[in-house]
Amino acid sequence: MNLSVTSIDDLAERVTAVSEEHARHFPGQPTGRQPVHTVYVPADRFSRSTPSDFGAEALRLLNTHTPGAGSFGSAFGIEPEIAGLVRERVAAKLANEPIEDVRIDFEDGYGVRSDEEEDDHIAQVVEAVATAYNAKGLPHYWGLRVKSFADGGHERAMRTLDGFLTSLRDRLGRLPGGFTITFPKVIMAEHVTIFVDYLERLETSLGLPDGILRFEVQIETTEAIIDHEGRFGLRAIAEAARGRMAAAHFGVFDYTAAIGLPPAEQRLDHPACDFARHAMQVSLAGTGIRLSDGSTNVIPRNDGPDEVNNAWSVHAAHVRHSLEHGFYQGWDLHPAHLPSRYAAVYAFHLSGVDEVIGRVRAWHEQAAGDDGVLDEPATVRALTARLRRAVDCGALDESVLPE
Repeated sequence: MNLSVTSIDDLAERVTAVSEEHARHFPGQPTGRQPVHTVYVPADRFSRSTPSDFGAEALRLLNTHTPGAGSFGSAFGIEPEIAGLVRERVAAKLANEPIEDVRIDFEDGYGVRSDEEEDDHIAQVVEAVATAYNAKGLPHYWGLRVKSFADGGHERAMRTLDGFLTSLRDRLGRLPGGFTITFPKVIMAEHVTIFVDYLERLETSLGLPDGILRFEVQIETTEAIIDHEGRFGLRAIAEAARGRMAAAHFGVFDYTAAIGLPPAEQRLDHPACDFARHAMQVSLAGTGIRLSDGSTNVIPRNDGPDEVNNAWSVHAAHVRHSLEHGFYQGWDLHPAHLPSRYAAVYAFHLSGVDEVIGRVRAWHEQAAGDDGVLDEPATVRALTARLRRAVDCGALDESVLPE
């Protein structure tokens, strides 16, 4: 060596400082279970039985229109080899945990009401949430969507959140776990900064632990993708959240309308939406922020087989499109979306699962010293994450995972 160790101490310190700065911005992949969907229910329609009601209606539609493996496979485009298994597990899911994440909506799905009417609905929702929680009927994840700061609804949004959390605290004495706030239509990172300042004040006034109020941002404006200075806007939004941003959810219809797509082309699988989703992925990879796709607006107008199967076909195709692009969560708006959501998700996870398990097991065995071709560690991490998602949502039993 021509240089002594001490002569490069300053360079080593600089490398360490860069690594620490990188780790501050990119803490890694999010941990814990991610729901496969978020179900949006207008606040005035939410009741303590809404999750079970959705499940019962979804199961009725499943049994009515796909009574066997053959009709089920045809309805959702699933290979005959796994159609029976997928149907069995979807039926069990609809009976036991039909909704993994519910969002009680005070924004677009609810509309603009008088303050008195919205306040009344807050009281109704508090009672419904408290009753469902005490009866163990509240989904694993749940929360509220408040009005957008971009639309001038900021005062109403803050009033709704304060009223809800104050009343729920008084009713239950605590905030049930899994609570998330949806912050829609972000157009400037500064709106996120203001929202975080408000949450800090709200936590203090309610006596809540610092940082417990976390939120997801809806990416549904062009300004959230490319900001007013011509830069990618998502990193600034994430930084403005100061560690409270749990997820970024893509909003299909506001976004496609904003870029001028005609109504017939405003759909989840439009190539323009792929650009926005890819921008989200590149901007937020490694930040610990989850990604969710948006919704399908096609629902059956009646119980006729043509209506139901058309809605299922469109929705299942959209779910597959999301999965193929690395978006493992989406929005659902109607009980009819639950069978197609779980059918597409379970088929995605179960197709080729034996090969996935074999590759992960082989990698672990060969990593101990055997000769042979190995998957890259990054690939194995992705395969393992796929298996973990399959177990979390009920597509796969925990017992089959490699040691």
